[in-house]
Amino acid sequence: MTKPIALITGASRGIGAATARLLASSAYDICINYHENQSAAEKVMKQVEDLGSRACIIQADISNEEDVIRMFSELSSTLGPVTHLVNNAGILFPQSRLEDFSVERLQKIFSTNVIGTMLCCREAVKVMSTKNGGDGGVIVNVSSVAARTGSPHEYIDYASSKGALDSLTVGLACEVAEEGIRVNAVRPGVIYTDMHADGGEPDRVDRIKEIVPLKRGGTTEEVAKVIQFLLSDDSSYCTGSILDVSGGR
Repeated sequence: MTKPIALITGASRGIGAATARLLASSAYDICINYHENQSAAEKVMKQVEDLGSRACIIQADISNEEDVIRMFSELSSTLGPVTHLVNNAGILFPQSRLEDFSVERLQKIFSTNVIGTMLCCREAVKVMSTKNGGDGGVIVNVSSVAARTGSPHEYIDYASSKGALDSLTVGLACEVAEEGIRVNAVRPGVIYTDMHADGGEPDRVDRIKEIVPLKRGGTTEEVAKVIQFLLSDDSSYCTGSILDVSGGR
């Protein structure tokens, strides 16, 4: 039987890397997208191959339309057409109040987190949709609990971009429901990932974990397991769903 082929954007670290390893252990072939850190992507690829799955790495900046089109084309010629897409790539900038945001910061956040994700969805639908001759597929968007909390005094721009992903998830799910494609999202909460260092506070999880009802930060593996569920046939009657992985927050 042909293995499912999963494209995971931003898979060289954090939630993306954990998802790649978990899916490989569940008999998916994996395409690892990365933006800058090739050595980290190669490490994840080796871990995937050691688990018995085929793997490839593709460098692409998802905010660049040409890069996204090339990524899907390279994947098709290397492993085969994508059957499962995890839109995990995202960026944030150092903590700041909105009054201090620059236009450049806002453009970069929304170009990657929103437009880039939409471009990946667009290319995936072209391949997956039964209307276009595909066999169907599954898309999972990685949103954030920040979409609900707004992340005041820290990342209102990031939170707003994730709110847009929630709307994208619901709208696209309805749009392609009759074309064999399911679209869902996860909203991670306070998770131990390297991304907090990008925001200027590597130990942010330890500072705020007490506000979480479970009184701890989550792991990337815990988020990956929910992504795996949404990709699998175990969630076959779920589309347009957004699942919080947030310890109750």
